[in-house]
Amino acid sequence: MRVLLVEDDAALAAGVRAALRPEGYAVDWLDDGLAALGALRGEPYDVAVLDLGLPRLDGLEVLRRLRAAGSTMPVLALTARDATADRIAGLDAGADDYLIKPFDVDELKARLRALLRRRDGRPRPLIEHRGVRLDPAAQSVHLHGQPVSLSRREFALLHELLAQPGRVLTREQLEGLVYGWGEELESNAVEVHIHHLRRKLFPGLIRTLRGIGYAIDKEAGPGEGAQ
Repeated sequence: MRVLLVEDDAALAAGVRAALRPEGYAVDWLDDGLAALGALRGEPYDVAVLDLGLPRLDGLEVLRRLRAAGSTMPVLALTARDATADRIAGLDAGADDYLIKPFDVDELKARLRALLRRRDGRPRPLIEHRGVRLDPAAQSVHLHGQPVSLSRREFALLHELLAQPGRVLTREQLEGLVYGWGEELESNAVEVHIHHLRRKLFPGLIRTLRGIGYAIDKEAGPGEGAQ
């Protein structure tokens, strides 16, 4: 899952990034509203964590312009303003949820998971599909009840594909969702992760559409039973 963190407090931003990355998030960080608006319009983010008190362009205005452009991407607003009127203003501007500083990073993680579940139309936190069970909160994967050990990148890539079965994601899209700015990326990284996932789970789980990308089918293919 790729997150844009917009926060002008560098120490707070560093703490949030350090907390989210082990959870499988690729976190990009910006510290002003104008740059954030440009990134949100041009990059494929799953969710944004947006401080409302930003230099150059206020977070509320970023939200208003983002929603006016038709974006439905989930946005979690951060602010030190705890008055009811301020919370109402943030929600009316387009925020999906609101977190008041100072906050516990575990609550931030839980709220992000809830936003992503709602985006994907999943009321339950677990993703279960063709014998695979992925738990975003526990960062665990089981196949027919047996635990499967995955790297952070493998987990993130599997999560992206499982969250919307039937959707085809190109290699470039997967790279953008799994790797943040400045992270080292080898040319065949996605193919290597896909190979490892097929080996650790089962070959027919992830389908390759040559020249297009990868997908996890909504239903098992003909003759494909329990693995």
